[in-house]
Amino acid sequence: MRRFLVMIVMVLLPAIAAAAPVRIKDLADFDGVRGNDLVGYGLVVGLDGTGDGFRNAPFTEELLAGLLERLGVNVTDEALRSRNVAAVVVTATLPPFARSGSRIDVSVSTIGDAKSLLGGTLVMTPLKAADGNIYAVAQGSIIASGAAIEGEAARVVEGVPTSGKIPVGARVEREVEFDFASIQNIRVALRNADFTTATRIEDAINRDFDRRVAITQDSGTVLVEFRQLGDVNPARVLGRIENLTVEPEDRAKVVIDHKSGTIVIGERVRISRVAVSQGALTLSVSEAPMVSQPNPFARGETVTVPRTVAELRNEPGIGFAEVAGETSLSDLVEGLNALGVRPREMIDILKSIHAAGALHADLVIE
Repeated sequence: MRRFLVMIVMVLLPAIAAAAPVRIKDLADFDGVRGNDLVGYGLVVGLDGTGDGFRNAPFTEELLAGLLERLGVNVTDEALRSRNVAAVVVTATLPPFARSGSRIDVSVSTIGDAKSLLGGTLVMTPLKAADGNIYAVAQGSIIASGAAIEGEAARVVEGVPTSGKIPVGARVEREVEFDFASIQNIRVALRNADFTTATRIEDAINRDFDRRVAITQDSGTVLVEFRQLGDVNPARVLGRIENLTVEPEDRAKVVIDHKSGTIVIGERVRISRVAVSQGALTLSVSEAPMVSQPNPFARGETVTVPRTVAELRNEPGIGFAEVAGETSLSDLVEGLNALGVRPREMIDILKSIHAAGALHADLVIE
């Protein structure tokens, strides 16, 4: 018998403003101080028969032939049938101010029908940015994130063996030109835009420097003008700013994740006066196949006749219950628990309260 039930986990998070002040570096980014995405197309060798099949992935054969020809091996008109190589896409992030010769981590993922990258080695692969220029070159042994075991009639896979990483597997060959020391101003970009938080960052910076060097431009941007400080080193100024602390504000939110059955309710959530009634619906399906066979010495054959028993049961639920106005999070949880509401019913109740306009928070359903 299969029962269709939803298990819900509810997480109650306190408001961030009730916690200790947070550093600016944990709330915002500095405009221009960011990484750059890199991507490349390469070849992994040394696989134990788990690579691409050239019939299904002809681009792997072309890539292998090109590599061998560059190494001085003539493979013209040769039929390559190796299962020890795989075509992959290599990705990485070039950190801000990365210098030539420094090393960065890379991720490797198959694009053909390879079954595993365990034991493979990535051959020298150029990594390009959005402008088409090569900024790094990757090469090295792959650490795959899974394992696969295969027999004649079964295959067991743990994790994702078709992708992996190479720690410090790429060397930076080209630097991103950015004269940071000559900038006159910089923008502080909040990760979660909020006017209150932005003005608090402005006040904290101006108070620390004892002059008006920061101006709030919008809910997500605070402009810092270095010329107000005279001849200074921008790097030292930002190092001082990013360690200042403020108390950030956040919007009241209720986040519902149907896939994992998780509900996250912020402490700032408020509910107006509303009446709630909840019923419980259970659907059960069971299979009881019957075997039908002919009488002795009669012509015919034995067949299995499927038989499905489906039951839809409406279990007694709670009657109408009143939730008082301006209910806080703790009052809401306490009231719903007292009413006997099960966790799997919480999602429907919250969505209905939001539809009635009584839930004063952003409802985010993922």
